[in-house]
Amino acid sequence: MKNIVLMILLMSLSSGIMAQQTVVNGDIAGHGDGQLIINSSHNGESKIDTVNIKNGKFTWKGYLKEPQNLLIKFPSKNFQFYADNNEHISIVGTADSISRLRVYGSKVQDEADLHKKSLQDLTDKEMAIYKLWGEASEEERSGLEKRIYALRRERRERGVEYISKNPDSYFSLNLVNNDAITGSYEDIAPTFKLLSSRMQRTVQGIRLAERLELLKRSRLGEEMFDFTQNDQDGNAVNFNDFRGKYVLVDFWASWCGPCRAENPNVLAEYNKYKEKNFTVLGISLDEDALKWKEAIKQDQLPWLQVSDLKGFDNEVSAYYGIGAIPSTLLVDPDGKIIAKDLRGEMLSSKLKELFED
Repeated sequence: MKNIVLMILLMSLSSGIMAQQTVVNGDIAGHGDGQLIINSSHNGESKIDTVNIKNGKFTWKGYLKEPQNLLIKFPSKNFQFYADNNEHISIVGTADSISRLRVYGSKVQDEADLHKKSLQDLTDKEMAIYKLWGEASEEERSGLEKRIYALRRERRERGVEYISKNPDSYFSLNLVNNDAITGSYEDIAPTFKLLSSRMQRTVQGIRLAERLELLKRSRLGEEMFDFTQNDQDGNAVNFNDFRGKYVLVDFWASWCGPCRAENPNVLAEYNKYKEKNFTVLGISLDEDALKWKEAIKQDQLPWLQVSDLKGFDNEVSAYYGIGAIPSTLLVDPDGKIIAKDLRGEMLSSKLKELFED
């Protein structure tokens, strides 16, 4: 009798587990045979599965504890989509248009698609501005940049409105998480609080709360982390030596295209205010010393540069949870952080406010 009861319990447990299985079927016309890589997450750890694809068709099965963003690595391009447990999802499209694959059967993906559609007017306006960029003068680009920033602010405001109306949505959680990659504590903490307690207790919610603790270190008014790193000649540079000056701490790298594109703007501001108690300290997230030094030379950067050559594991960037570059911290003469992620027109306006108004 005990064995029968145990068998029934095991069968019940097995049935419960199977009910949570997610199945993804793909039909990608023109793809042919080969293999795909599908990345998922299990308890916060990345899981990599290799899946065979034949005549453009493939099937992946997995157990998802909670909704998540899955990544399919095709030979030529990657594709991301949302999946939940106990869903049968179909992905269809053509091999020459991977970015436009259609996803059916995913509730969270449906939610994401609707939100994206609601932002299409802003996307169209941004694309129109980018088309004007190439032929625009420097003065015109300054105006275009302001328009881009305004559109991005409106995009974020709509996101916050969405989160406030859908606090128990996994997609809302993901919106907050995406903002937290480059956003400030002042922006992210209030939107995180809008989420339901259930969303905050998910694996992603817990990790997001941990990231907020990192972002808190760079909130306005906090004292800049005192550190020592070597410059390109091997000389130790201590941040406390900059006390008494306004310092733009500039996180960049030789391999970062947007960073290199921003360097002329930073150089122009440096030359404009270097005699007014202002300087720049570059912190490189390079790992190759030769490439770092060559980039400094090519971009003609006259200010101090430091690095521990550990990439994103750089002591300072890791301390502040910096997940994307270029990124900056503006520090006042008392060593307090007074602005974050100033670039282009935003940097120019802030420095003008400090030194000319």
